[in-house]
Amino acid sequence: MARTAGRCPPMPLRLAKAAAGPHSRPAYRVSEGGKMSEPAIPAAEVDGAPRRITLPRLATIVAVAAVLYLAQDIFLPLAIAVLITFALSPLVAALRRRGVPQLAAVLATVFVAFALIALLSLVMIGQLGELARNLPTFQANIIAKVETLKEAGGGGGLAGRLSEMIAAVNAEIGSALPGGGDATGRPMQVEVVERSNVLQMLQDLVVPLVSPIATTGLVVVVVIFMLLEREQLRERFIRIVGAHDIHRTTQVLQEAGSRVATYLLVQLLVNAIYAIPIGIGLWLIGIPNAVLWGLLTLVLRFVPYIGSVLSAAFPLFLAFAVSPDWSAVLWTAALFATVELVTSNVVEPWLYGSRTGLSPLAIILAAIVWTFLWGPLGLVLSTPLTVCLVVLGRHIPQFELFDILLGDEPVLYPHVRLYQRLLVGDAVETTFQAGADLEDMALADYYQSVAIPALLQAQDDRDRGVLTAEQEARLADAAQRLVANLETMAEEERLAPPEEGDEPAPGGGFRVACIGGRWPSDDVTAAMLAQAMTVEGAEAQAHGYETLTPARMASLDLEHQDCLVLCFLDPTPTRASLLHIRRLKRAAPHLRVGVVIWQMPPEVLSLAAGPRLPQPVGQEKAKEAEEIGADFVCTTIDAALEAAFIKAEPRKLAQSARPLARAASRRRKKAAD
Repeated sequence: MARTAGRCPPMPLRLAKAAAGPHSRPAYRVSEGGKMSEPAIPAAEVDGAPRRITLPRLATIVAVAAVLYLAQDIFLPLAIAVLITFALSPLVAALRRRGVPQLAAVLATVFVAFALIALLSLVMIGQLGELARNLPTFQANIIAKVETLKEAGGGGGLAGRLSEMIAAVNAEIGSALPGGGDATGRPMQVEVVERSNVLQMLQDLVVPLVSPIATTGLVVVVVIFMLLEREQLRERFIRIVGAHDIHRTTQVLQEAGSRVATYLLVQLLVNAIYAIPIGIGLWLIGIPNAVLWGLLTLVLRFVPYIGSVLSAAFPLFLAFAVSPDWSAVLWTAALFATVELVTSNVVEPWLYGSRTGLSPLAIILAAIVWTFLWGPLGLVLSTPLTVCLVVLGRHIPQFELFDILLGDEPVLYPHVRLYQRLLVGDAVETTFQAGADLEDMALADYYQSVAIPALLQAQDDRDRGVLTAEQEARLADAAQRLVANLETMAEEERLAPPEEGDEPAPGGGFRVACIGGRWPSDDVTAAMLAQAMTVEGAEAQAHGYETLTPARMASLDLEHQDCLVLCFLDPTPTRASLLHIRRLKRAAPHLRVGVVIWQMPPEVLSLAAGPRLPQPVGQEKAKEAEEIGADFVCTTIDAALEAAFIKAEPRKLAQSARPLARAASRRRKKAAD
């Protein structure tokens, strides 16, 4: 179809054909209609310039941590109460929807929850007492295994040290039990009893018993009143944090409550599914107090990563103590390994419909920090407490530091992340990331929305003089290797069978040459455009800007090309660079010559914040290219594909643009003088 020369309207971005995989994330989210939106960025960057980590802010965090540590007797029960409230809120809401009065729904839910906790605690206490009474019966098996280890190790090496450690543990157990050990030949122990009054005795006896009961009662009361006054507490929180931005504050409360409640309830269900087979298996193996170890496993698996190891350590030691041979130890180890594999690979992926929003490293660091602040209870509460901090940071600028450091969402825009990796010359990681993005995007869309914006960022830094020649060369080399590594994926996309209703590839039968305009980074964009044209069925080749010199122009094989495209990252290419259009048309009058002056796509320009954006393409430069003789001037890959794949006559050069017989003109002028 015929088309007049001029600037090309952009084509709509193609949607990816493949659905998003569970472990891949598109560079930009592909929304309905083909538009691509930015990834999740902290709220601070949405409001304006991103906040920086300052000394006053760090000092505030340290001061808050110190207060939490010193006043843990106050804040720890409150934290437990808040998390239990989050977990029980969905149950209360479900009862309310069924018409149960609020007071009755709250009291019933709290009563059932704490009754179950009390029942499990009593069972564990009873099992611990029974275990203490049975410890003397295990000493003979421990001694026999120690002797076996000594004989196997010859008294030295790892086996010898292990046997000495087990013997020491056995001796400690025997001395701690009533009547344990042999007192013959030992000095008589004398206990000095100080006189104390009745008040001191009552304090020593009652306070250790009353303190945990009082703390538990306080937690129960706080949970009841927080459930009863959920709406009032929500309104007060909104008033304190941001009454001027109600939608964001409401989103914080909903997301925090949803994530914490989901995490606690699903984790409890997963732990129960894990602990029940463990308890039954230990009972079948013959490990004493199997109920105790099952309940302990249920609790310890709330500890991230190491909870399963801790829960297996006690049954393994007991299996070593109760069995005369090694069969119980092997069966116990096999039981925990099997249940762990099934739970990690089947149960957890099935039940976890949403993530906690924390990175794996953040979970470990949070566990360390909260354990230091609040001890073992802090270790158990570390994940849900950190989830609350990350949710606050995601929506409230004052807390954005927590989302940046602990969240699992990318904190850099995709094109900025690619630019950073190209600056250090890391073509391997960029290829892996591009491969993950191409699971959800077409190759041309990836180049247009991620790769070319990264190169435009580099061009802007070059124009400002902050990009060194060494960095520029390293970046261009890494980008060229990235394009070469994506050749296989481009071929797969080209050979993919069309879906029903798809039009045939528009580039079939076209031969196109893509050439960099002036710099090595321009050559990279020419290679990207040529690869995108190949996917569309064209026979396209990429050439470096050096081929535009008169001595090397013959290597372009212009006689066998249908179209030639010059690619520029510079938004204002020099006239000398644009004059190549005229030279190419003189060398091959049948050739259509187009110019692509790359510009940031709208989905990147519309980002609320981020790095400094390059200058837009000057309209005067586009007009100048047309005046020189360009058949089309474009700013995007889609527009370049549309313009190049057109059967049309090339524009004729203006009369003033024809070469002059300079020597003859000079002789005529000289004769006239």
